[in-house]
Amino acid sequence: MRKTIAMLIGAALLPMVTPASAQVSTYPDKPIRIVVPFPVGGIADIFGREIGRKLTETWGQPVVIDNRTGAGGNIGADIVAKSAPDGYTLVIGSIGTHAVNVSLFPTMPYDPIKDFTPIVHLLDAEGLLVVNPSLPPTTVPELIAFARSQPGKLSYGSGGVGTTSHLAGELFKSMTKVDIVHVPYKGNVPAITDLLGGQTSMAFATMPTVLPHVRAGKLRPLAVIGATRSPVLPDLPTVAESLPGFEVSNWIGFFGPAGMPPAIVARLNAEVQKVMLSPEIQKRLETEGAKFIPMSPEQFANFQKAELAKWAKTIKDANIKVD
Repeated sequence: MRKTIAMLIGAALLPMVTPASAQVSTYPDKPIRIVVPFPVGGIADIFGREIGRKLTETWGQPVVIDNRTGAGGNIGADIVAKSAPDGYTLVIGSIGTHAVNVSLFPTMPYDPIKDFTPIVHLLDAEGLLVVNPSLPPTTVPELIAFARSQPGKLSYGSGGVGTTSHLAGELFKSMTKVDIVHVPYKGNVPAITDLLGGQTSMAFATMPTVLPHVRAGKLRPLAVIGATRSPVLPDLPTVAESLPGFEVSNWIGFFGPAGMPPAIVARLNAEVQKVMLSPEIQKRLETEGAKFIPMSPEQFANFQKAELAKWAKTIKDANIKVD
């Protein structure tokens, strides 16, 4: 009897091994699926594949990229929102899928906060405020003064209603109280084509889209639209240096379904950051006109919430709607 009691007490003192803790300790022990809700060849797809390749090498488990496009990225994001929170189905979310779309679309298949676990920030695609060289302004203050002197005469092109290039323009208008006409296009390429031809006056565009034209002297850069100056154009100021508080981050990051084990989230965060800080990826980021800002899962979650609130106000104030 005493022996039996001793055995029971000993068993009780052993650490509990639950299915969840066992899952964490062996993660990953099967293929990981990364849903990219954007087309092949875009920046999310390019870096998703680079990270997937590196994680496969590190973990010895296949990392499969699954492009599921449509509805501004909502289709792919929703697949992950409704997946098991075990770390084997992830999504590369964006400023659109996880901060902007909820304020743009009349109905959403998911809640960008409640239905996801933020894991790690991946990158910001750096952007520029550029004008057609025929315009007199050479600085942001000069542009603001010029626009105020000719209300409704200037125009800016965007890649479409609700895109980052559109929202950046509306944020600029709201903060400066200027009247500049928005001209939406079906993509960034036709928007920049018309800017080059003088059909529009200015644009808020990603670095890879406009940098070749800037270097050729066909577009005049006035400022970087992100928080810091770009190493690609180190002498170019930010918009915020003249207009404090203006910042547009065209970002992407890893999310999983809500309820993921914190230990798996921490491991993914650490491994992906290691990949993003590698010399190979840092060189690729510079080539693409992008930058990586290390964040913990908690910092990334706070960043996402701040972005959602910021763009909700901009979209409401400008009365932007997507049918």
